[in-house]
Amino acid sequence: MNLKIALLPGDGVGPEVIDQTLKCLRAIEEVFGHHFLFKEAAVGAMAIDKTGKPLPGETLRICSEADAILVGALDNPKQYGYQNMGLRPELGMLQLRKSLGLFANIRPVKVFNSLIHNSPLKKEVIEDTDLIVYRELQGGVYTGKKALNEKGTVASDLCEYSEKEISRITHLAFKAAKNRKKKVTLVDKANVMESSKLWRKVVGKIGESYTEVALDFMFADHAAMQLVRNPKQFDIILTENMFGDILADEASTLVGSMGLVASASIGAKNALFEPLHGGIPQEKGNNTANPIASILSAAMLLEHFKLFEEAMAVREAVNKSLAKDIVTPDLKANSKYGTSHVGDFIADTLSNYDDDDFNMNDENIGLGKSTII
Repeated sequence: MNLKIALLPGDGVGPEVIDQTLKCLRAIEEVFGHHFLFKEAAVGAMAIDKTGKPLPGETLRICSEADAILVGALDNPKQYGYQNMGLRPELGMLQLRKSLGLFANIRPVKVFNSLIHNSPLKKEVIEDTDLIVYRELQGGVYTGKKALNEKGTVASDLCEYSEKEISRITHLAFKAAKNRKKKVTLVDKANVMESSKLWRKVVGKIGESYTEVALDFMFADHAAMQLVRNPKQFDIILTENMFGDILADEASTLVGSMGLVASASIGAKNALFEPLHGGIPQEKGNNTANPIASILSAAMLLEHFKLFEEAMAVREAVNKSLAKDIVTPDLKANSKYGTSHVGDFIADTLSNYDDDDFNMNDENIGLGKSTII
């Protein structure tokens, strides 16, 4: 397969983790006979330094013409100097999502058996947790009309959703559930919010056409509690923008390190993949940043294009790295391995995909275990 991939290294440790991801994708190219054409562009603080804008027009053009977008990380100590100009680096990502119509943020949270001890939860609570948060990105209070009175004493943020906005992400969530544990949990506040009542109405109606998938409803505050009391009860969590922002971050902490959590933002034509962690400026240049979240975001990219075996190969290579304790210090305090060492090991493992000791798990290859439809 030929793919054009826009590469946005971003700020802080972003370029360092992206370098390791590229090693892995090049190994996939070689082993599976694909061709990936990478085109780099600036976003965030790097873009502000170069052009005075967090999302330059050239970057948007490159992204819109690409099959997929890989992002390193956004954040920079200089952001505090940009605040007064309204040029915060993270605005680049917000503008990119809006411009490309990326409406669904997809965040898998799967506990690695070899790292259960890193989780803040007890083993018996966290073991076998495997869920995905589907968060709507284009509506809700984050994007709704905002107002502040002249005295600066009264403010409002409009939470508005249309049936169309709810419907398109709901279908994605149900399709994913069909190929997993066949359960969708809609998280809302339908007891007090009209927008949540619309969510229940639309999701309930759509759910009737997915007869093999169980649909559950849960208020947002109760869902936040259940995520730490019994996370393994969840399969697909479907929710609106603000609730999704909060719950996805909460769920991501369960695995024990933000350096393990990847995400995707999907639109009708474009798809963007990035690690959850920010730029972590204090680690820049120290060769200590964990590249695994970025590498797993590449696995999500491969899966998005139905390259299921390739995606599983990446995940199995990551599992091998974790099992052998070839990890960065965030996962093991006295680890002697750095960012590049971990990236080299995972890429070398992928290059030796055909070797007998790769231990590929054939059961997991294919649509049956996919994350993104």
